[in-house]
Amino acid sequence: MPDISRCEIVPLPLEQVSFRIDGREVIRWHFGRQASRPYFYPLIGPESGSSLTRMGHPGAPDHDHHLSVWFAHAKLLGMDFWSNQSETFIRQQQWLVYEDGDEQAAMAAKLGWYDGHDPQPLLDHELIAAVRPLDHGEFTLDLHSAFVPRADQLEFQQTNFGLLAVRVAQSLSVHFGGGQLTGADGTTGEADLFGEPSAWMDYSGPVAVADSSPRVTVTEGITLYDHPDNVSFPSKWHVREDGWMGPSLCRDKAVITTREVPLRLKYRLHIHRGAIDVSRANEMAAAWATEPDLHAVRSSLPHRHFQIEAMG
Repeated sequence: MPDISRCEIVPLPLEQVSFRIDGREVIRWHFGRQASRPYFYPLIGPESGSSLTRMGHPGAPDHDHHLSVWFAHAKLLGMDFWSNQSETFIRQQQWLVYEDGDEQAAMAAKLGWYDGHDPQPLLDHELIAAVRPLDHGEFTLDLHSAFVPRADQLEFQQTNFGLLAVRVAQSLSVHFGGGQLTGADGTTGEADLFGEPSAWMDYSGPVAVADSSPRVTVTEGITLYDHPDNVSFPSKWHVREDGWMGPSLCRDKAVITTREVPLRLKYRLHIHRGAIDVSRANEMAAAWATEPDLHAVRSSLPHRHFQIEAMG
């Protein structure tokens, strides 16, 4: 029998990439030009088999820029890379490496942030996405980014919006479903979490089990972790009970990235069974803080230009 890795990355037609664990898709990466920026959709629940994220707002047609899990920013040199109301866009320039393995499936890609006029990007975004299996069908998605300006430096200006956001499934939201927002100290609800610092944020709630008849629901959720190495840690969060959450990198002040010292950010999403266990989440945050960074480096292996290495 051929040796097939437990975790796989499978390129698909129409500029999509499937991340799979034990032959089951858990996440898909979309980088086609029909969208204003790349995104991850779906994120499949470990028990339900349904997506824990969605595309767009359940009740607001002017929020179609909410793309499940995505990178964006509202004020980059005064330009709006958040909404769909400007000519700016983010494109994947190329993928660097896809790696399968028993412990993780990882992808490195190079994105460009464009102003809509200059054919050259303002900013190169080097992204590594790694999916790792946990027990009972749970998994994590690690996102390691380096933002390298084409100029000597570039300013992410002060705003609540960016750089990473998650739009959860309707049933996980508070207003449209039966979900709950929870922060790292156990605080719940938008009123007490909006604009407050937290090492992580969780959205958990009921999810319909795919293809169940009669209909069956289970509780699942997504915990989004900020990393202690991030410049804004612990970030102040932009959260809404209508179903979205994101750490605000620049809520209080602008952040500068330079060619010599690029801005580096690390986030982790934990897709879990059941309601949030605050103690477990804090233990996972502490363990993750000691893990090395992921980097795409030139490879000495045959038939491979790059490989992903854990460094530091």
